[in-house]
Amino acid sequence: MGRRRWRQQRGDCRVGVRAEALPEAIAALSRTLPTGPSPEIFRRAKFDLPEAVPALWQLLFHVLSQVPEDCATTSLTPEAQVRWVKSTLRSQGYPRPALALLPEDGTQGSRELLLALSWLLARGPLLERVLTCTRVRLGDEMSVCECVDLARGRASLDQPTACKDSNSCLDVRHVQWLMGKLRFQWRNLISSHQEHCALLSKIHQYTRGCHSDRNLCHLSVAEVELLSDPEVGKQLLQRLECENARLEAALDWCRLEPVFWKWTDTVLDASPPGPPDTGSQPTFLPRISDQGTRGLELLAWELQALQEQLGAAVEARRTAWAVQVLAREPEWRAAMQTTEEAVERELEVLRQTWEQGADLTQLHGLHRLVRSETGALPGWGLHVTEAVGALRSKEACLEAALGWLQEQCRQELTRLVGALPELLWIPPHGHWEP
Repeated sequence: MGRRRWRQQRGDCRVGVRAEALPEAIAALSRTLPTGPSPEIFRRAKFDLPEAVPALWQLLFHVLSQVPEDCATTSLTPEAQVRWVKSTLRSQGYPRPALALLPEDGTQGSRELLLALSWLLARGPLLERVLTCTRVRLGDEMSVCECVDLARGRASLDQPTACKDSNSCLDVRHVQWLMGKLRFQWRNLISSHQEHCALLSKIHQYTRGCHSDRNLCHLSVAEVELLSDPEVGKQLLQRLECENARLEAALDWCRLEPVFWKWTDTVLDASPPGPPDTGSQPTFLPRISDQGTRGLELLAWELQALQEQLGAAVEARRTAWAVQVLAREPEWRAAMQTTEEAVERELEVLRQTWEQGADLTQLHGLHRLVRSETGALPGWGLHVTEAVGALRSKEACLEAALGWLQEQCRQELTRLVGALPELLWIPPHGHWEP
């Protein structure tokens, strides 16, 4: 991984970059990454020392989760973080299977963790994402992003899933309790969002005309806290200094990155090699007697008979499967027609959106919330009407998915009623809620 990256960037190396710049490159990378591991951690990880294992597990967890440093380690135990990092790297296609074999107690495997970090750095803009998540925000921002992979989510909904066996030990009362708890937490989340929006609206309304920028015309929550408490200003200054230090370290890292990849090649070479190839080794066959030859002939005859029996069984299974396919062909055709109609509707919505000239690139990223009169703002930014339209279209998609899930639940309950006639099923009153 590091060798390929080094070969790609070897032509971009500056003349002033020397091998002695390796400590400086590792220090720049350490200052850029969250949790700020010391360069000594990287040196110990090269020699696979166990002292560097906890710091590297924590670093990988922060990098992959993109959670602030002060709250990422409070909810999960170290063993849970190790399992989560392993599953995340496996889902992202990490090619080395040695990581999955590392113990969860954090006693060994520091070199393998260093190689995993190098793989993350080589495959994408990792540091850019980390700097974006840790930047200081002074304004009240709203995240608007319509880049959700709806096709993948709808495909997971439209595909028929295997139903659970009715004889399983799943308690319906436990499921009802979980649904009630989820509904209660969902309502609390909605009420907290509404209260947050109401407080933001009051702050923006009461501070109208206080901002020096006429386009903003009001203060944000962070700016109000700066005016009300001087200690907040000191804390904000410290955060800005830390952010500036990280940005300077990122610039140094861009200059010294080829040195790090050359050092990563040495780390990869120091890792233990894989199992040796036994194809080139000589093969010594034992001497087979006459009795062994007769036994082999008998075994070959038995294998041929077994193969014929298996062929007959496969042919019978294939015939039964063809009959089942012909029986369920109308159902599959109906499902295919429903899918085609859903795709046609989505294409029609996209066609209408394109004809109306809506700029979908604006509905992405963070936007600062600005309270202003109609037509007071210039052409920059995202207007409320566009955001409301995007949210309404997303709400329609979610309502359609909710209706489909409710229908699936009704069909599943109907199937369970037929499978367990001795039980009494009492459906809930009124419309089902999520």
